[in-house]
Amino acid sequence: MTITAIDTWWWPYAFVLIAGWAMTYPWRAFGVFLGGRLREDAEILVLVRSIATALVAAVVGNLICFPAGPAADTTLALRLSAAIVGFAAYVFIGRRMLLGLVVAEVVFGLGLYLGY
Repeated sequence: MTITAIDTWWWPYAFVLIAGWAMTYPWRAFGVFLGGRLREDAEILVLVRSIATALVAAVVGNLICFPAGPAADTTLALRLSAAIVGFAAYVFIGRRMLLGLVVAEVVFGLGLYLGY
């Protein structure tokens, strides 16, 4: 079964939902099953957190260095400055992730508006 197997308008959306559910639900169930049995400082959980953090960093780095869509028309300096200012806001104003994201988006939006 592929994303082009059925020729209707709704099939790609249903395919993404089904595939996303099928790939994530078993791991979530496994996590719930093991969650109560492992200590928070267990080596396997430290490894899992490290891998998850590395994957997020890789995705963010990829979005900054090789953007797609409208972000591809912006300069690398704008994308880097938005990320750096957003991270600085996160670190220096109480380690609040939402605040860091909003600051980064405001810097990026202002840069778009001003034509950088």
